[in-house]
Amino acid sequence: MNRVFGSLTNRIFLAAALLAVATIGVAVFVVNTVVTRQAERELTTELNDTSTLVEQFQVLSETQLQQQARLIADLPKFKAALAVNHGPTLEPLVVDYRQQLGAAAVVVSDPRGTILARAGLDARTATALVSLPAAVRARDGAEGSGFLARGDAVYFVVTAPVWIDPSQPELLGTLSVAAALDVALAARLRAFTGSDLAFTWEGKVRATTRPAAEAEALDAWLLHQATPTVSLGAEEFMVRVMPLHAAATATAGAGTVPGVVLLRSRTEHLRFLATLHRALAATAMAAVLLATVLSYVVARTITRPIRAVTAAMLELEATGTPAPPALPPTSPFDDEDARGLAQTFTSMTTAIARFQREATQRERLSSLGRLSTVIAHEIRNPLMIIKTALRSLRRRVPADDAATTAIADIDEEVARLNRLVNDVLDFAKPIRFEIAPADLGAICEGAALAAMADGAPPRVEVRLPARGVTIDTDAERLRAALVNLLANARQSVVAGAATAGAADLPAVVLEACAGDSPQVGIVVSDRGAGIAPGDLPRIFDPFFTTRRTGTGLGLAIVRNVIEGLGGRITIDSRVSEGTTVTLALPRHAADAASTGLE
Repeated sequence: MNRVFGSLTNRIFLAAALLAVATIGVAVFVVNTVVTRQAERELTTELNDTSTLVEQFQVLSETQLQQQARLIADLPKFKAALAVNHGPTLEPLVVDYRQQLGAAAVVVSDPRGTILARAGLDARTATALVSLPAAVRARDGAEGSGFLARGDAVYFVVTAPVWIDPSQPELLGTLSVAAALDVALAARLRAFTGSDLAFTWEGKVRATTRPAAEAEALDAWLLHQATPTVSLGAEEFMVRVMPLHAAATATAGAGTVPGVVLLRSRTEHLRFLATLHRALAATAMAAVLLATVLSYVVARTITRPIRAVTAAMLELEATGTPAPPALPPTSPFDDEDARGLAQTFTSMTTAIARFQREATQRERLSSLGRLSTVIAHEIRNPLMIIKTALRSLRRRVPADDAATTAIADIDEEVARLNRLVNDVLDFAKPIRFEIAPADLGAICEGAALAAMADGAPPRVEVRLPARGVTIDTDAERLRAALVNLLANARQSVVAGAATAGAADLPAVVLEACAGDSPQVGIVVSDRGAGIAPGDLPRIFDPFFTTRRTGTGLGLAIVRNVIEGLGGRITIDSRVSEGTTVTLALPRHAADAASTGLE
């Protein structure tokens, strides 16, 4: 487990993949929840609409049945037949009226409640019908309605009194018309509302559009009504229970309240959710797969430069030699931070390699300097002996003798070797500075005079500020450095003139610049032979020189002096155009170096 999470690639991959899975999972959950709730709301709305339709149908049916009973009761033919109080005469009329009305039953009784004619009911049920409170009220002259339950049948009964003349009431009898709350009526309502129905009486299902085998489960639900849904067979239904014919129920008496149960299939209504869920699941799986692949690609893209850096670090650990990492080709999907880290590491390894080279060079030069110091000390004594011996020979050899020329040549070479020894010793030993206020103009003029001491061209042109400038520096060290620079400039002018064949040598310019800044500038410029571009990076290296008689230590000593004084030196040169050396020195002692540089 630790190895799995120990890799940055794996962590990024797992984090991105888990984020994608969580995001997609939340999205799927939200969509499912919202769609399911919307479907549930729509199902509830449909059930409410069904309730309204059934209620309106009940009111319309009750009103229609009452109007039909009143119309028959007012027919002269019916009144005439009822007036004779003869059942066989009424029987054909009752059968005919039942067929015309499409009623479940028609019962006619006399004012005392004796049944004269009936159609659609047996004698026992007809007797129970005329005993209803509604029928009793009708014999008292008031229309009424009520319910009658016999066996599996429930009837809605409307009873109307029959008068000869309403202005002179004389009750001839009553007419009762019954409508059955049966499966046929339930089927009509189902076609009208789109919902399954069940008629109930005293908590039991008497007729339903559902299969008869499901009536027992519906009865069990009606007993408690603990949940808004009921499972019937393989389907789940939302249930709404409402009373039938409120006006009739009010007069039906306790324990005789009929009702209608509205069933709306939740399973059928939400069936589309299964398809939606499958589509969402397929989409989610595709999205997760795509997100996983993309997260892996992103993780690999981010960590490729890091792996390259790691490989370079392992190589550095194994070999001790810093090498820039082998970065993969740049692509639009690269992570900017990771590639920036790799590039920074590349720069760091390059810098370390350069520092190693410089450290190696410094160590080599340090060893060479120590060796040179020893050799210089050992060479100086023989040189002094040779020089002393040459003086003795010069006094003993005639002036016109050929040996005189040889002695002069030897003396010149001894002097050159002595200068070399002095330069080596000056370069090798630590420089001790004596910082004190000095006149910059005097230092420059003294350096120019010393450089032109031989009286040969070219001359040195000194340009100083209008006002005197005082700086805190080691005047003698600075003057010596300027003399060295001026000597190099004059030699470059002579070499350039010899190459170009010029008769008049251009002047070497020594210019001091001082403004309000905390630094002063000294510029030595010439129009000499210049320095080759390939030699410019090496001109400050010890013992590097392009002149046959040079020691290669002059500019190295100058840089040590300038940097020891807290300044910096820069050189700009072009072949056949000349060279410009710029020195920048601190004006005050607080900015100057107080210790020497080796």
